[in-house]
Amino acid sequence: MRLPLRFLAVLLLLAPVLHAQQRFTSLDQALSSNALFSGASGPQNILWMDGGNRYSYSLYNRQTNTMEIRSFNPATGVDDLVFDGKGVTFPGTSAPFDYDSFGWTGDSKHLFFSSNFRPIYRRSGISDHYLYNVQSRTIQAVAKDAGTAELSPDGKHVGMERGGDLYLYSFDSGSETRLTHDGSEHLFNGRFGWVYEEELGLAQAWSWSHDSRYIAFWQENESAVPLFRMTDYEGAGHPEYVTLKYPKVGDTNPTMRIGVVDIRNGERVFLETGESDDSLIPRIYWTSVPGQLAVVWMNREQNHLKLYFFDVTTGARKLVMEERSEVWIDVYNFFERIDHHFLFPSDSKDFFWMSDRDGYRHIYQYDYDGKLIRQVTTGNWEVTNLYAYDARAKQIFYASTEASPLERHLYVIGTNGRGKQKLTTETGRHTIDMGPNAAYFIDRYSNINTPTQVLLKDRRGRVVKTLETNESVKQAVKTHAYAKRNLFRFTTSEGVELDAMILYPADFDSTKRYPMVLDVYGGPSSQSVYNQWESGNFRQYLTQQGYIVVGVNNRGSSGYGRNFEKQVYLNLGELEARDFKETADHMAARPYVDGSRIAIRGHSYGGYMVLYAMTAHPDRFAVGLCGAPVSDWRLYNTIYTERYMGTLATNTPGYVKSSPTTRADRLKGKLLIVHSSMDENVHVQHTFQFVKALIDHRIDHDLRIFPPGAHGVAYNRASNLYLQNLYFDYLQEYLSATQSPGTTTAD
Repeated sequence: MRLPLRFLAVLLLLAPVLHAQQRFTSLDQALSSNALFSGASGPQNILWMDGGNRYSYSLYNRQTNTMEIRSFNPATGVDDLVFDGKGVTFPGTSAPFDYDSFGWTGDSKHLFFSSNFRPIYRRSGISDHYLYNVQSRTIQAVAKDAGTAELSPDGKHVGMERGGDLYLYSFDSGSETRLTHDGSEHLFNGRFGWVYEEELGLAQAWSWSHDSRYIAFWQENESAVPLFRMTDYEGAGHPEYVTLKYPKVGDTNPTMRIGVVDIRNGERVFLETGESDDSLIPRIYWTSVPGQLAVVWMNREQNHLKLYFFDVTTGARKLVMEERSEVWIDVYNFFERIDHHFLFPSDSKDFFWMSDRDGYRHIYQYDYDGKLIRQVTTGNWEVTNLYAYDARAKQIFYASTEASPLERHLYVIGTNGRGKQKLTTETGRHTIDMGPNAAYFIDRYSNINTPTQVLLKDRRGRVVKTLETNESVKQAVKTHAYAKRNLFRFTTSEGVELDAMILYPADFDSTKRYPMVLDVYGGPSSQSVYNQWESGNFRQYLTQQGYIVVGVNNRGSSGYGRNFEKQVYLNLGELEARDFKETADHMAARPYVDGSRIAIRGHSYGGYMVLYAMTAHPDRFAVGLCGAPVSDWRLYNTIYTERYMGTLATNTPGYVKSSPTTRADRLKGKLLIVHSSMDENVHVQHTFQFVKALIDHRIDHDLRIFPPGAHGVAYNRASNLYLQNLYFDYLQEYLSATQSPGTTTAD
């Protein structure tokens, strides 16, 4: 049968409509559609039970509209309901019980709940705590208004910090005992002030011994730390100010010492390192020897580390290990989500330390006398995480960049350096949650072609159960306009090889010329580009509006070895900004990028890089979108800044050179800065000093101050929508996304 020509003509006209992929109708819709491309991440709040042979997780039951806690046994496949809250009320009331987080007693028979969480800093807060008997379905109050609380390993006690002192709750007696008595406004037992928590990565400043006899704790004295004040200017009359002990570069640090209390008799001993008061104690660890505590000491500049072992009954110390470096030494990595570079197995008299002393971060094994037994891993790649140690099999499980700096994979290796096996076979970035006995692990991974997959695997890497495949995301990218990551590598004019990624506009046409947004962070030990699924809805919206979006792993990024990462030492900003300029230059040489319409966008350290790049390379970037920027490292906190820049006394020229404020007169492009006056991390002082320098030189700029809010600037959903639309409208005004007729000449 032949269709009339008029019907063929109508079908041809309709074809683009019938096959057109859906697009966001507004940025507000894009920001409200987070699950469209990101999808689900599998079971939440994973906690391993029975040593690692089972795990519990949270699941929202849509049929009953309740949050459930369930347990799964990989060996049997049995999935049990543990807790759904039905009929459970707060003790002594009729109010339905709710909670913020939970944990298990060692026997897996009781749940330990935290409720009514009230945040203090990034990680810390105050909560009420309850114990729930799974079998009898009864609940009892344990602790009110505790900063942190934790069950003892034997399950007989709860330790807690409240108001700068430590307390003990005993289940046998049902009573509470105060363990320390000298907590005050500026002296804390078992609690960190702002700078330690923010820059050394821990919220809980105390630790149970393995035998439940002792609690070791940090005692912090911040009385000599200068006070910072901030306000959101709310209310009638005089505004209310919030105060914060915040040491800026060169200021006095809080002083730390480690105390240990014997819960049987309340006796307390302090472990003296004999080092100066301005040094740091970033970590403590209980060893496998009863009554022995490992204490990590670092100098203020964090390029000299000592490991001491203490007898907590006498306070006697022994220097076990020492490491010096020409650059900073890492004890944790915020971006890799690793809290510890040391691993002290509870069933072995060896310990493991991750160090980049040979140029790449690798695993080193020591005995308790401090003798180096061996370097366990070697190669021109980085170990990025330690997950578990099997003392019986003498195997250690770790993640590394061996396959690619853009990927993370799980490996197992014998402590003798032999028998290495790669346990994750799928390409991409893997995030591992492994049980303490290494019997099973949950593997979350994605790559540029595959949204997040969640698999339960055994210790050999074999799939036990598929937990999430994100089929809805796979279908969404078929029906919606979606820009996937395209990875590439290029060589700069200095001969530096950089990995980068590009998102192309919807309906990309290589004969047209597009504006470009370079999305940056750039801070030491971070990494922007991975072989992983692209799910950022703001970036997706930009591509749908005709923008090219690019990211790059600049010098200073992790994953490429010490020389690549730590060459920014004492000179923050310069090499990173140079790499951003080189990335923009490389893209401008492509015929489809309009080199006169390139923007740079970043927040926090990324905001600092926007200011630095636009003042160091003023002819390269037409527009800058800058959030909560550092403008002068002399205004930032001691522990972060002096780690990377040294002290002000030894590196004054470096501090001056690294400040964009000193080059504010060179700014040429259009610049939008946003900041909150209640930012406790990067104070609005940074922005005001940079803006004053612009005004002094009569340079136009755009500034938005959010009175409430914190380091993220936005303080609620409405303010976030306003902020993101502000960014987009600024791009539209000064970097119009109207596609211009193309030429093939390079800029």
